[in-house]
Amino acid sequence: MDQKSKAEAFGALHHTGDILILPNAWDAASAAVMEDAGAKAVATSSAAVAWAHGYPDGDMLPLPLLLETVQAVARVVKVPVTADIEGGYTDDLDRLAETIRAVIGVGAVGINLEDGRRDPDLHARKIAAARKAADGEGVDLFINARTDVYLKGLAEGHAAYVETTARAERYRQAGASGIFVPGPSDADLIDRLADEIHLPLNMMLVAGLPGAEQLQALGVRRVSSGGGPFRAVYARLAKAVAGYLADGKADNFAGDPDGLGNLNKRFEA
Repeated sequence: MDQKSKAEAFGALHHTGDILILPNAWDAASAAVMEDAGAKAVATSSAAVAWAHGYPDGDMLPLPLLLETVQAVARVVKVPVTADIEGGYTDDLDRLAETIRAVIGVGAVGINLEDGRRDPDLHARKIAAARKAADGEGVDLFINARTDVYLKGLAEGHAAYVETTARAERYRQAGASGIFVPGPSDADLIDRLADEIHLPLNMMLVAGLPGAEQLQALGVRRVSSGGGPFRAVYARLAKAVAGYLADGKADNFAGDPDGLGNLNKRFEA
């Protein structure tokens, strides 16, 4: 499947069939494991990619490292790949357009683009610039516009709902393909957001979030694991290494021998 076809397929996953359960990878190996487990698409996690390279989350990762990661992921999986590019690593629209072209160039068919604490009007202009750049490349890039009203506590109560839905509409008009609202877990709130937001709604895996079946019934079209897989893997690693350092036994790294598979064979060209 070529990139344009992958872009079309990825977009369709947000409109037809079951809710898209999207795992977030941080390198080629994690992406391959996720695809082999049955993922219909693979995303990168900005936090996990940054941590894997020794940087904090929050537009601190050097762009070349992001591009190398996305390229490696796209090389080893056949499913569509979407890249979390945080806030785009710039507020300059021309530089953002260059970044969008570069992300498409390494194989991505979707992006997450977050507003953070930025002015929503600026974010709308960034979405429009990203859409124009993607159209120029001939790829129907899925722009998942993330708004952080809830995640960063930019407003409370009903005011947060009003601000979130207003931003969602502004971003839709600017050219977004979907809206990502990380933070909420309350089913009633999610139901109201899904009713008011007129693009596919993406929720992030947090404690207390309803399961996929209920989310779909509420009108959610995509759920993302975020940094959860990275935290789970590295928490297990920290525990295993501590045990190994204490007694030097192989049992600390024991696991299901068939759970991972032969990565050497997996990556043979």
